[in-house]
Amino acid sequence: MIDLKSLKSMSKNFKVLYVEDDLSIQATMSDYLEKFFKHVVHANDGRAAIALYKKEKFDIVITDLSMPNMNGLDMIEQIKKIDEDQAILITSAHSETKYMINAIKLGIDGYIIKPFDYEQLNYELFKVTNKLNKFIENKNYKKYLKRMVEQKTAELSSIIHFQKYNYEKTLLAMVEMIEDRDTYTAGHSKRVANYSKMIAKEMGYVKDKYERLYQAAILHDIGKIATPDVILLKPKSLNEIEYKLIKEHVEVGYSLLTHIPMFKDLAEIIRFHHERYDGKGYPRGLRGEEIPPLARVLIVADAFDAMTTNRIYKGRKTLSQALKELKKYEFVQFHPEVVEAALKVLKDIHIDKNINQLPHTDLEKERFAYFYKDMLCDVYNQNYLDLVLSDNSENLDFKYAYMLSLKKFTEYNQKYGWLTGDKTLKSIANRLKSQLKNVYLFRVFGDDFILLSKDIFTVKDIYETLKDIIEDKLEYHFKMLSISDLKSKNIN
Repeated sequence: MIDLKSLKSMSKNFKVLYVEDDLSIQATMSDYLEKFFKHVVHANDGRAAIALYKKEKFDIVITDLSMPNMNGLDMIEQIKKIDEDQAILITSAHSETKYMINAIKLGIDGYIIKPFDYEQLNYELFKVTNKLNKFIENKNYKKYLKRMVEQKTAELSSIIHFQKYNYEKTLLAMVEMIEDRDTYTAGHSKRVANYSKMIAKEMGYVKDKYERLYQAAILHDIGKIATPDVILLKPKSLNEIEYKLIKEHVEVGYSLLTHIPMFKDLAEIIRFHHERYDGKGYPRGLRGEEIPPLARVLIVADAFDAMTTNRIYKGRKTLSQALKELKKYEFVQFHPEVVEAALKVLKDIHIDKNINQLPHTDLEKERFAYFYKDMLCDVYNQNYLDLVLSDNSENLDFKYAYMLSLKKFTEYNQKYGWLTGDKTLKSIANRLKSQLKNVYLFRVFGDDFILLSKDIFTVKDIYETLKDIIEDKLEYHFKMLSISDLKSKNIN
């Protein structure tokens, strides 16, 4: 269920054009929309709407499909010619399925079935305003990024000017800048640098070449200073927009380093470390011999370390598995000459099994977990539970697991109202956090809680903690779970 306060907060600065020929529906819907949006303009048909659209800028267009003068489909087509990124929602009865499919092909952001189901309406409004806010945040972040890159470029130029005879210290200072952003990236960069140097020496590169490759590998992910934490730390697969954002790190790194004369040749290597032999890489889609020779080596070293390191979203491969993977993808992802050398020099290396992307200090843990909080109860969410129970989380200090299930909570919401239900969930979460020590608390499945703890708790402990909140209005079930079962099975 959508939190209406959150929806109002997210949508209050947006302007809406609402198009509907049924005046009674128009009046009812306009009144409802004005509760959330700062300005709602309405039109009776598509032709009138286009006239308004050409005069004013609207963040969201909400339109019916079947209308006189100009129908919704024709109107949407004209709007998309003016602004292809315009956010559009359609309203439609079930009988208009064909029109709805055609509207979807034009690139709408959602549809609302008539007669209006306000829960579905709220969901579509939340979805489209959330999308708009993300685009605005990204636009503002890019402006901030430009200033930050200019500042960092000025700082780096100053460092080089005063330390031109101390090249190694300058490199280490830049690596520390990456370490401050992402502890995994720093360790990854150093390992990739060592692997790159080993492979290049095996291939017969002279010292000057493999030392420059080593320096490039140290800095190859420096562009990730521009990648938002929420994307770097995401434990699941990235969506299309997030993947585009993370791909930008190669060009950001290239742009940053090309402004420093002594790093220009490193920038050329770094720019192409995500190309592929088959031409399906980025940023330029180079293939085969088009990829610069030293970048070919960096591509293999980077991939090998990613395979053999525990990441947030997947466990590591064994050394043997990683080498087989390199061989499998030669002529596809990797240059065959580089793979041949890598198989020789990497077959006897030691892989540290304890390397992972999880935070270590309390500050890192809080920064990391910020992105895995339940919005309603301010406790950890199910995504974070899946993460801490994964094979990549061997060092979390808990011994016991419990589940607190609230019974018949839907009936409770129906009887006392959803707002009261939300307040009750918050109260339960706050009480558990404040009264039970050494506990990781997660909200799962809407109205259940998982507790991971260093201590043993009994039903009586929970009763004493929650009795004045739950009283006689709610039933609950509290039981101990097996940590090993939780780790070996999906939480569902």
